[in-house]
Amino acid sequence: MTPMVSVIIPCRNETNSIERCLDSVLASQWDRLEVIVADGMSTDGTRRQVDGYVARDPRIRRIDNPGETTPQALNLAIAAAQGELILRLDAHAAIAPDYIARAVESLESSGADCVGGAMRTLATGTGTFAAPIRIALSSPFGVGNAHFRTGSDTRWVDTVFGACWKREVFERIGGFDERLERSQDIEFSSRLRRAGGKILMSPSMRIDYYAQTTLGGFWRQNWTNGIWAILPFASVSGIAVRWRHLAPLALLVSLMGSAAMGAWLEIGWLPWVVAAPYAAANLAASVKAASQERRVSLAFRMPVVFASLHLAYGAGSLWGCARWLAR
Repeated sequence: MTPMVSVIIPCRNETNSIERCLDSVLASQWDRLEVIVADGMSTDGTRRQVDGYVARDPRIRRIDNPGETTPQALNLAIAAAQGELILRLDAHAAIAPDYIARAVESLESSGADCVGGAMRTLATGTGTFAAPIRIALSSPFGVGNAHFRTGSDTRWVDTVFGACWKREVFERIGGFDERLERSQDIEFSSRLRRAGGKILMSPSMRIDYYAQTTLGGFWRQNWTNGIWAILPFASVSGIAVRWRHLAPLALLVSLMGSAAMGAWLEIGWLPWVVAAPYAAANLAASVKAASQERRVSLAFRMPVVFASLHLAYGAGSLWGCARWLAR
């Protein structure tokens, strides 16, 4: 029998993206479908937009998330869901028409407990840094071994974007950890793997993510991501640490340490022992990106975006360490 798929979408104040997300789900080539939007008491018109869809399509429901955090929204939506399979979408995402069908096929054929697609990062605008940000978030130099962002091969991974789980996964290991305001997906995936579960990334499942397009917004987002790359490991036991989460922190601490040591020993060139190799790698990745995109101007903007990604993330992680120690 064809399984019912419950698509759960946590959101709060997503008036610029929620309609694009819902339209992509409703265009899916899958008959047995329900959509649950868990709204964190939005104040920007998102609720009105979702209610418009609810009035037009009986497959869509809106539920309230008074706690306003993502893990609370996910747990409420899972409790309300009726499907044998649970597919979680971000409001900034849009899926291909065959995404759900391919997810079901992959779960049935692979023995995986969770599957997700290969993310294609897109820009929501055309500003000066829109294209460089899009490229950085799809580059191994930018995001390391986050295969769901950079991978092109079907493979077992530590986490995925646009995850689709068998419902029994939640019955077996529980829901999302509501102590974590962010990074609850990292903790949940780690718990699933410890319980013997397997997570598959399938590039045939196409999913788009619409990223920040301003340098200021990009910096703030990476600062927050850096904080929540540290706090889950400090707050919850058993989470596997990945080098990609700690590399920006290591870079920043090395830069700061070499600068401090150079000033103390009065060795002016000492900071360049760290800065020069990073600058060279940054420039090489930037030139490669410009060549692949056939846009020479990117060679001048990409270094700024790569540095913003790594240093903002590292600074956030350093602040996350300070918050952990202060506890």
